[in-house]
Amino acid sequence: MLQMVPSPPRQRRALTCAGATFLALFLAFTVQLRPASAQSVPVTDWTDADLAAAAALRDRALKGTSAYEHVSSLVTEVGPRLAGSAGDEAAVRWAMNRLGKLGFTGVRTQDVLVPRWIRGTTEVTLLGPAPQPLVAATLGGSIGTAEEGIEAGVIEFDSLASLSTGQASDIKNKIVFINERMERTRDGEGYGKVVKNRVQGASVAANLGAVAVVIRSVGTSDERFAHTGRMVYDVSAPRIPAFSLSNPDADVLSRQLKTNKQTRLRVKSSAREMPSTWSANVIGEIPGTDRAGEIVLLGAHLDSWDLGQGALDDGAGVAIVVEAARLISRMDRKPSRTVRVVLFANEEFGLSGAKEYARLIGEEHAKHVLAMEADTGIGPVIRLETQVAPESLGAIEKMRKAMEPLVIDSGVNTASGGADLGPLRALGVPVLDPVLDATLYFDVHHTMNDTLAKVDAKTLDQTVAAYAVAAYLAATKQGDFGRLSPVPFDR
Repeated sequence: MLQMVPSPPRQRRALTCAGATFLALFLAFTVQLRPASAQSVPVTDWTDADLAAAAALRDRALKGTSAYEHVSSLVTEVGPRLAGSAGDEAAVRWAMNRLGKLGFTGVRTQDVLVPRWIRGTTEVTLLGPAPQPLVAATLGGSIGTAEEGIEAGVIEFDSLASLSTGQASDIKNKIVFINERMERTRDGEGYGKVVKNRVQGASVAANLGAVAVVIRSVGTSDERFAHTGRMVYDVSAPRIPAFSLSNPDADVLSRQLKTNKQTRLRVKSSAREMPSTWSANVIGEIPGTDRAGEIVLLGAHLDSWDLGQGALDDGAGVAIVVEAARLISRMDRKPSRTVRVVLFANEEFGLSGAKEYARLIGEEHAKHVLAMEADTGIGPVIRLETQVAPESLGAIEKMRKAMEPLVIDSGVNTASGGADLGPLRALGVPVLDPVLDATLYFDVHHTMNDTLAKVDAKTLDQTVAAYAVAAYLAATKQGDFGRLSPVPFDR
């Protein structure tokens, strides 16, 4: 940051006439001798030709893209892609082949060691005066139960916070039920408020003596689909099995508990953890011209959960970034910087691919000018959020105006950029976060209903247009977006 120096006070002694004359002659002589290249030239972020090319790119995308074809190919030819599974391995082959056929250069993989977890079977049964099976899913990473399962009374809490203040004498040898509904919001903000129930609930309950934990699904649908997702065991707590209930079934259980405090559940799961195995990040590039060593990164994650097809999470994201880069490669006016697509391994089970990418690039992170990720379904993009140097915010606003027909609002400069960008952001890489409309996304997120039927081609086109314009302008900008202060990354 430039330090502003205040103007000195008015000089107390005026220059002599001779001195003033000498100074004037000296300055005039200096100006005449100054070479043309040293003249002060106004610097702009983009030339008119760059902005015109970006507008043409935007309009081209709105006429129709191949994004739907990409996601259809992925979910049809590969299907679910749980980290370390046969589907995950097939997805890496698919991505290598797809990027190669589309004309990307430098198509390659980075080997990534990933966890391997088998879901097995899941049963949750409501016992008592009105016995019935409940629609449930074992949470990702959970241990299983013995073959006979676990049968116990249930105690309900309305949040993780209230569970944390619970009495061990009330919880010991019971199944904890965390019943907190996710709020539907356009930007997905409701997810962040309740996902901690899934991630931390089992360990908090276990430390208070619980034998299992059941949570209301972290999702907004009222259909009978249970939402899975990763949970994490605290090393200081016993390991107990963890399950989610569909929202209607969570309502059933809560109503039963209100009328019968002695309500009991039987939970069974054959989930198990296997030895870690290998997967891979897949990388392809659209090379830049005069600044090819500088990188604009477009990221998405290749893996998915096992219950559905992974069409929205994150097949759509894969399609968005691949198609945005492909459209840039077809432009007559080529980008100065290299546009790099990274399809990350194992986002769902701990960001293995993102961490390994950041480790392997080493000092090259300093050449990453801007990074973007697509991982909230199909869109459309509703807002541009950032985490860039404050002096770059004017350029971001010009970028947003280049997208004006797409109806995108400006946003804050405190964006995370997406989970897979966390390790890069920690190294100081600036991020751009095109916020996607998540109004319906969390209805199917991490469920068996995450299928191609939920993908709308025209909505994808708007999202591709926004990503393509942003990536192209970042790759042609005359300056950069500054650097962030490095911070520890411990997720």
